Amino acid sequence: MEKIVVDIVRLPHARDLPLPAYATPGAAGIDLLAAIPEALELAPGAFRLVPTGIAIALPQGFEAQVRPRSGLALKHGLTVLNAPGTVDADYRGEVGAILVNHGPAAFRIERGMRIAQLVVARVAHADLRERDALDETKRAAGGFGSTGVKS
Repeated sequence: MEKIVVDIVRLPHARDLPLPAYATPGAAGIDLLAAIPEALELAPGAFRLVPTGIAIALPQGFEAQVRPRSGLALKHGLTVLNAPGTVDADYRGEVGAILVNHGPAAFRIERGMRIAQLVVARVAHADLRERDALDETKRAAGGFGSTGVKS
């Protein structure tokens, strides 16, 4: 497994919270915590930017993706609205998670709760070359279910 160094700053409103961490040695995502001053209720259908109390400095050539936690999604319908949310290598502000409640009941978010996960990934920049046409493929412009649902 590749390892990189990511500098992190714990912001003043999160000084009493632990740093985000991987829950297990094989975990792909670092658990992000809710750095809110007091508990908040997220009504069904509602969404909100939840602060995590950290800022990071990623090396060039990397991004961090804010992703849902599968247990919260399965059990409560809570997910990241813009999943995956992208944290660019040159962003130095607070990492936040835009949470949305797709569940049938209000969901209570408490200070320090693990609300999302952060996955660090390599990125490549594309050199866009404008053309008059693209090469032909068997699929062509077929998309949005054009291959069906049966294997």
